Amino acid sequence: MAVTRRDTREPGIEAMGALFARCGIELTNGQLDRFWVYHCLLREHNPELNLTRVHNFANMVLKLYVDSVLPATMTALPSPLLDLGSGPGMPGIPLKICRPGLDVVLAETRGSRVDFLKTAIERLRLDGIRVSAGRVTARFEEPVAGVITRAVETIGRTLERVRGCLAEGGRVIFMKGPRCDAEIGEARIRFGSTYSLDEDRSYLIPGTGHARRLLVYRRLDQPLSARRIKAMSHPDARAIASSQNPVFKELKKLLSGRGIRKSGQALVAGEKLVRETLLRRRPRCKAWVSGPDRPPPAAGADLPWYQLAPELLGELDIFGTRSPLLLITVPEIRPWQPREGFPAGCSVLIPFQDPENVGAAIRSAAAFGASQAILLAESAHPLHPKAMRASGASVLDLPLRQGPSLADLPAELAILALSAEGADIRQAAFPEAFGLLAGLEGTGLPEAWRRRSLRIPIRPEVESLNAAAATAVALYEWKRRASAAAVEFPEPYVLNPNP
Repeated sequence: MAVTRRDTREPGIEAMGALFARCGIELTNGQLDRFWVYHCLLREHNPELNLTRVHNFANMVLKLYVDSVLPATMTALPSPLLDLGSGPGMPGIPLKICRPGLDVVLAETRGSRVDFLKTAIERLRLDGIRVSAGRVTARFEEPVAGVITRAVETIGRTLERVRGCLAEGGRVIFMKGPRCDAEIGEARIRFGSTYSLDEDRSYLIPGTGHARRLLVYRRLDQPLSARRIKAMSHPDARAIASSQNPVFKELKKLLSGRGIRKSGQALVAGEKLVRETLLRRRPRCKAWVSGPDRPPPAAGADLPWYQLAPELLGELDIFGTRSPLLLITVPEIRPWQPREGFPAGCSVLIPFQDPENVGAAIRSAAAFGASQAILLAESAHPLHPKAMRASGASVLDLPLRQGPSLADLPAELAILALSAEGADIRQAAFPEAFGLLAGLEGTGLPEAWRRRSLRIPIRPEVESLNAAAATAVALYEWKRRASAAAVEFPEPYVLNPNP
């Protein structure tokens, strides 16, 4: 390999070797030659490509090359090793020069730097190292045993980014500044069950006053690709490729309240809601529904699995979650008769036909401590996918009852209802036990209820509140004054924003 100097006025290869040696890093002649060629390439291309803002010779050696090599002196380097956000090739190229047996992948998104990295690999005559052009996300699945990064993004974002490619037991090596405790704490909360912090070392770059911190995380679970391979051998897996498949037809019916009522089953969507359903209602979980490339989580690996063709899954995954759907049996919703009256506290009466309003009202009822939600005959099903998404896990926790139609509610019930024409809710008192009622979207309430209603004061230029929003405001007002003495009303009040 020909060794050249870019500028005779700059310190030469001997000065570079001396700086490495002063830092306790002894290089062979061949390694030193490669570092010099790499240094000259950086000098040559930096004005055009802005590869580094470090220009002083000694600083380049210490802050770029030595700093890149130091992790190899402090921890074991797994192979293959992904250099995430490699930029001009650091720390990947210096590590490869010092550890020739290491397999290295340089991940870089910027095209000009990708070209530079390829040129550097060719000029340095390095084997077992290549460039991965493109963004590394959780869907990047090329298997690696380790990841190293000098990037500035947070620890948590990097741990999430490499979940698709890092092997079980693989290590993520962070070259960070000294003040990263907040990031460590955040990563512990988010990834405590999937990564462990095995090493935490503070150090100085020799010859400088720059403090650094080496963090090494170990992966505890399997990457998606490994789980997919394992899941493909699932004994209860069933592939569905046709829209005429009877199972798919039944699943598609669960996108409507009628289908849910008829089958007694529902689909749960979204990683958080699925996780909480598995935790709180495990006996109701019946099967997974996903594409063949997205296996279900290990927490429910014993459940049957419907592997749908992507276009079929797209019809069911109406929110585009791209995560497995969970098939559950619907909890029993016991009937409620007006003659029962209401238990102590607030019972929220729900007539809403929009499933998102139903879900939002259930969520507010649970948040403010309502005793139950009574679904009137007009109401959309509370386990409709849109209702479940709006309610979160509340639909699994709040007692639900099935009541009569809005028109069949007796006038003598202790019901407070909302209407834009009613008395100011701030001047009303709340009984010890009552029902809270907002009217149907658009049409509002029957005239008999509207005449004795309460209103939520809003600016006059705004006609009304959304029905679910009005319910939430009324619940807040009730909760705020829950300790006040109950006042008997001579006749029921009705709340309705008449949206």
